[in-house]
Amino acid sequence: MSFSFPKIYPIVDSAVIPQMGRAEFLRRLGGELAEAGVTLLEYRNKSGSEAELLADAAILRAALPAGKVKLILDDRADLVERAGFDGAHVDAGDVTPAEARRLLGPGRIVGTYGGTEALVTGILKEPADYLSIGPVFPTTTKQTAKSAIGVEGVRRLREEAGPDAVLVAVGGVTLETAPAILAAGASVVGVSAAIFRAADPAREFRRWVEALG
Repeated sequence: MSFSFPKIYPIVDSAVIPQMGRAEFLRRLGGELAEAGVTLLEYRNKSGSEAELLADAAILRAALPAGKVKLILDDRADLVERAGFDGAHVDAGDVTPAEARRLLGPGRIVGTYGGTEALVTGILKEPADYLSIGPVFPTTTKQTAKSAIGVEGVRRLREEAGPDAVLVAVGGVTLETAPAILAAGASVVGVSAAIFRAADPAREFRRWVEALG
């Protein structure tokens, strides 16, 4: 995988997408994010139908140029090809990273959950391009029973993973806490609410890029 991961990994959750004017909202959001310089974006829809998921995905793919923006589909590795996306993020309850890699082939991105206080046993041997770790802080965007690990938890996981693993720290990340999380060893910060609940998500993304470099 030759893709260079950015420091900021925006995750747009279906909870922030209105039902009224849904298509226009996504079309506008995608265009604005593309202009803002987003290069990696995850679309997460835990409760919608397959038809809704594919309809949303088609709008995002049309709005975010395939040559410039990598789009990741949460959970549904089986729909990545139909959606025209560039990869999938799979967790417990989804297909395994190995099965996702089999479905997607070597050229697409596969991400998976890496751990909280300790790495998942054997995770570094899985054919995944990145590992999400956390939650770093409590989060309201994604339902989870896992305890927050804090910045020190990120540091411990980096020591355990070694220098080469791509670690995406997620959960309650804000612009104020992101520098410390990156300094502790995260390769990337995954951000949902702090960007997409802002009045202007594209402008907020630019603010993060300016602050984190």
